[in-house]
Amino acid sequence: MYRILVVDDEPMIRKGLQKLIGEADSAICHAETADNGQDALDKIAANRPDLLFTDIKMPKMDGLELCRQLNEQYPDLPVVIISGYGDFEYARQCMSFGVKEYLLKPVTKAAVSQTVAKMIAGLEAQRQAAYIPLKLTEEWLDRLQDSIWFLRSESIQAVIASMEQYCAMCKFDAQMVGELMQELSGKLADRLNARDVYPFERPLRPADRDSAAITWLGESATLMMEQLRSKRKGNLKDPVEEAKRYIEQHLGRELSLEEVADKLGLNASYFSQLFKQMTNETFVQYRTKRRMERAKRLLSLPHHKITDVSAEVGFADHPHFTKTFKKYSGQTPSEYRESLGIRG
Repeated sequence: MYRILVVDDEPMIRKGLQKLIGEADSAICHAETADNGQDALDKIAANRPDLLFTDIKMPKMDGLELCRQLNEQYPDLPVVIISGYGDFEYARQCMSFGVKEYLLKPVTKAAVSQTVAKMIAGLEAQRQAAYIPLKLTEEWLDRLQDSIWFLRSESIQAVIASMEQYCAMCKFDAQMVGELMQELSGKLADRLNARDVYPFERPLRPADRDSAAITWLGESATLMMEQLRSKRKGNLKDPVEEAKRYIEQHLGRELSLEEVADKLGLNASYFSQLFKQMTNETFVQYRTKRRMERAKRLLSLPHHKITDVSAEVGFADHPHFTKTFKKYSGQTPSEYRESLGIRG
């Protein structure tokens, strides 16, 4: 679908042309309007259209100046000039700024349809020339996402090299590559944000970086990786294994899921899901199991009092320890000791 911007200072003409363009081709999803050149530049900067139709004579900034600035800032944006017979010299000057199409007033429905069809055909040809299989872009995104998540800078560079090689082989122009890289960077940030661990902003590509857009994507991915590294506080190991080690080191006190998640630099909700997915146990179930297994080892040593064992595995409330131990092992701590031949 294509977006078109109509620029004219006459409200009736502007609305009428907007309607004709919208009816000209089903591929047009939306035709917006601007009432002068400056208004048009502001709207283009905020949300760039695929095509632009502009009158010549307008207040604040006329069509000639608009075309000059568009040629400098957006040289690949297709522009159609709308002019009267008396304005043809202005229209000719616009041609020097890269404008290749114009409509003579009064504008007819047939002329609009013909011009729109021609412009869209050109856009379609450009898109076909820059076609990259969806499977390939998804593969690039998968590899970049994994590289960032597991802090593998060399893998990021390998993906970037692969992308550069493919785009060079297909001879994509700089603008097309720039737009593709901007799209991929946004999708990459969205994928990482979907993990609900740490918020990543969608990178914005500088306007003067078209010639190095793939390099820019690599730099953006590396920056995301460094942000993640910093959030994890330098922890490069598997988060679930690190969580298990941390739990083991702190079985003697009441350890919360939130504390462990914060230690690892992870969102608590995400960490909870990840832990369950990787261990088939909830955090609480795993923590309780490890406490009870340690309690069994301590209870097998005669010199440990049961109340001391209770405290050493993080239970300040002895009756609660007894209840939990029986639920886990089927015996009370005293019964377990007796089964081992230990009394007292």
